Amino acid sequence: MIDLTTLADLTPGICSVTLRKSGIDDVVRISSDAGLAGIEWGTDIHVSDAASAAHAKEATEAAGLTVLSLGSYYRAGDFGDFGPTLELAATLGAPRIRIWAGKLGSADAQDSQWDAVVKDTQRVADLAAERGIAIAFEYHGNTLTDSPETTLELLQRVSHPNVGTYWQPAVGLSDQQALDSLHRVLPHVVGVHCFSWGPNAERFPLRNRKLLWQTVSDALRGNGKDMDIMLEFVEDDLPDNVLNDAAFLHTITLGED
Repeated sequence: MIDLTTLADLTPGICSVTLRKSGIDDVVRISSDAGLAGIEWGTDIHVSDAASAAHAKEATEAAGLTVLSLGSYYRAGDFGDFGPTLELAATLGAPRIRIWAGKLGSADAQDSQWDAVVKDTQRVADLAAERGIAIAFEYHGNTLTDSPETTLELLQRVSHPNVGTYWQPAVGLSDQQALDSLHRVLPHVVGVHCFSWGPNAERFPLRNRKLLWQTVSDALRGNGKDMDIMLEFVEDDLPDNVLNDAAFLHTITLGED
């Protein structure tokens, strides 16, 4: 019998990149209408400077929602100025910053590139820790976190208490392969990006992979660590499909059928 007192809480949220064509206020309104609890604000469109970060924070909080994280496009290994990204996160009130593990897939990266990603991640993780902000890798193709094995290797080499990883089902994997990848990295997962894509990156309603996402949510809840599970990309990028996918997301975060 499952001990319900040990189950983790899953916070249903959304990445603002899902609504790239909408302004900050519309992203908040749609998210609120969908009954979502929080937003990961991306730096690609919505939060690009101090004014937009302050606007996003105010609008999010005014709607009773939570800022889940800052979705940055910082590439570890570049040794770029991380200060502006930190300032955006601090102004936004984000507890976590998403970064990318280099610019090359693990099969193409040389030892020197691995070393650069490791050292730069350690550097930015120290800087973020001073501000009380965590770091999480995007789990994505064409980076060093393109497989569970390389993600674990990178996290082991970085070996920093302020660094975790996101997870999402890689394009083209079967449900079972995706679940296997989740279980491999699960101890290090701090957030999940949630979508249903076909093998050629076709976008479908979330419930098209109902079994996958029900099983993923069960694994996350049973892992005992509270987690953000964030919609990222919906069919045709339509706000109505945010509402539809959010309705299904609510059922799985609550452990319902």
